Amino acid sequence: MKRVKDAGTTAHAIVCVVDDDVSVRDALPALLGQFGFTAHAFASAEEFLSSDQADSADCLILDVAMPGMSGPDLHAKLKCRGIHGPVIFITAHADPLLPARLMREGAAACLSKPFSDTVLLDTLNAALAAT
Repeated sequence: MKRVKDAGTTAHAIVCVVDDDVSVRDALPALLGQFGFTAHAFASAEEFLSSDQADSADCLILDVAMPGMSGPDLHAKLKCRGIHGPVIFITAHADPLLPARLMREGAAACLSKPFSDTVLLDTLNAALAAT
């Protein structure tokens, strides 16, 4: 993933959403567009890896539990390839230990579904500002 060129703004940053839930893939990119981000959605980790977005994304939003490769597995694979950048995990599973584990592994944040627009925007801005 690349870094945002203008550290003073996160507008026009490229955010990739990887989630097997079609409603999330439809809703999140639309919301991110309203926030001023360029968003791309992928149905699976494998679909994301076969695209050209791994090298051009400024931030990733990854579902934790997906068929095939999980969000954490995708994050680990990207790190092994030398691709680092902010990753925000989203999950519908109520595991109180999960966020701390993901943060130890380098995640910028872990949000529980459903989350508010404000929480998402604040989390994205913080993750991008930290890069």
